[in-house]
Amino acid sequence: MSTPVSFRTKLMVAMMLVVFAVTALAWFLAQRSMTASVRRDWQRDFQTELASLHARQDMHHAALAELCRMLARKPRIHAALEDNALDLLYPSARDELRDVLMSEGGTPPETTAGPLHAHFYRFLNGQGGVMTPPQDQSTGQLTPTVAAQLNLPALPGTPQTGYLINTSDGTGDTIEEIIAMPIVSTETESPIAALVLGFKPMDLTGNRAVAGIKSGLWLNGRLHLSGLSETIRAALAEQMTHDMLAADQSERSLTVQIDGSPSLLFYKILNPRSLFPPAYEVCIYPLADSIDRQRRLFWQLAAVSGSLLLGAFLASRYLSIQLAVPVEKLTIISAENRLQRERAETALELTHEELQRSARFSADASHQLKTPVTVLRAGLEELLAGEKLTAEVREEMSTLVHQTFRLTSIIEDLLLLSRMDAGRLRLDFSSVNLTQLLEAWLDDLGALPDAIDLKVETDIPPALFIQGEKRYTMIILQNLMENARKYNRSGGRIRIAARVENTWGVLVIGNTGLPIPSGAQANIFQRFHRGAVGEDLPGHGLGLNLARELARLHGGELRLARSDEEWTEFEVRFRLASPPCAAPSAST
Repeated sequence: MSTPVSFRTKLMVAMMLVVFAVTALAWFLAQRSMTASVRRDWQRDFQTELASLHARQDMHHAALAELCRMLARKPRIHAALEDNALDLLYPSARDELRDVLMSEGGTPPETTAGPLHAHFYRFLNGQGGVMTPPQDQSTGQLTPTVAAQLNLPALPGTPQTGYLINTSDGTGDTIEEIIAMPIVSTETESPIAALVLGFKPMDLTGNRAVAGIKSGLWLNGRLHLSGLSETIRAALAEQMTHDMLAADQSERSLTVQIDGSPSLLFYKILNPRSLFPPAYEVCIYPLADSIDRQRRLFWQLAAVSGSLLLGAFLASRYLSIQLAVPVEKLTIISAENRLQRERAETALELTHEELQRSARFSADASHQLKTPVTVLRAGLEELLAGEKLTAEVREEMSTLVHQTFRLTSIIEDLLLLSRMDAGRLRLDFSSVNLTQLLEAWLDDLGALPDAIDLKVETDIPPALFIQGEKRYTMIILQNLMENARKYNRSGGRIRIAARVENTWGVLVIGNTGLPIPSGAQANIFQRFHRGAVGEDLPGHGLGLNLARELARLHGGELRLARSDEEWTEFEVRFRLASPPCAAPSAST
């Protein structure tokens, strides 16, 4: 039997333990919420600044690409190349490019605004090597070492962007943004040379909305970023190089230490898939202010928690004294009280069993309600099977059943897209026979209820194995081929061709029908986009977006290759895979 003193002590200790546990839990949740709030604030500021910087970069690159494309079409340059008058190439180019070249004094021409003026230009021959310019300075001053950085392993067929370190002016290292624009023959329509122009890159260190953020460029293992010492730049460049080799990503964020202070480093490749060496934009955001703010909030929260614990201790002591008074009256328990306790325990056990039955009932009911759309469809189909329905009611019921299938399809597509957006979709890659999937769809084409008179042409190898997951690969094919069938005209054609191209399996699906307007072609891969061509056809505008996202998860790409009055064609690429090994036969 416990004495009043021991009961009082135990009660006070129990109350203090409860208060301490509640206070500790509240402190932990508040500290985690505070940390998340601080992190959310600086991430929002940093992402806002990055978005602004990337928008300016996109506009800058688009303007430079359009300028170089226009210059590569100059008639005198084409004439010198196609007539093999290479001695006239650079003199002719000097006249054609006069409006965009800087003068020998380093000032831009009056006719070119902003950064769209070139410091130098060169031509690449059919093997990607630099054609030797004349000895004068009209083509821009470059040392032989710097000019050698313009050489490419082959003549490019598409515009190439790169960066180089120019030491030709003797004032130190300067960064040049170079664009190699192919010059296409007017006779053969194939590249015969390339025009290379060097520009001053966009200022990555302009006005900053976020205080302390620094921007620069990583090139050839070196970090070019003002405001940091050479030692720090070298250490950051080495850390970035190791991270690039380990992560193998085009853009990434990581935490670094600069002078003992943590900072967030973000890098993004500026010239993906370029024949020139890769160059990365680098942004550094110091986290010292955020950490100091978090530390101040931490100590403020700790002070409040300590005050609460002290008040709880005093209150627990007072309450334990007051509550210990009737303990003596509770030390003697009569038989009647024991009987009442047993009755209460029996009633509690019955109540517990009732609660268990209620919990099982709730679980069963929840399980039955997981698929309400399926239940609704089953009910509609059962009503539709009745014989007393009028034609109008039957048609309306059929429409409702069809809508449940559309709703199920939309839900499945949206769930799949949400899993991909959240990064929770993981593919189990294996060797998939693309030819077998295509043949299965062709077998089902004639069984479709709304099939129209179509001529299907195929050019498919006997077997084409790709890296993928069969289920999601079939979703890509079904969406593309359903579009080719649905948006076709009566009596039209569908052509399905597959081929091997280096390490890629390329599938091209084309069809006749109304063309996709040029103004709408940039939006066809957006979710819920329905163009004027398919506004009268069933669908919900998710197929192409879902197909492209799945193609990218497979390491490939989906694009619109062609759409005109006669033909619309989509191209999807998959990584090739080796055929699966056949299982050994058992000997008898």
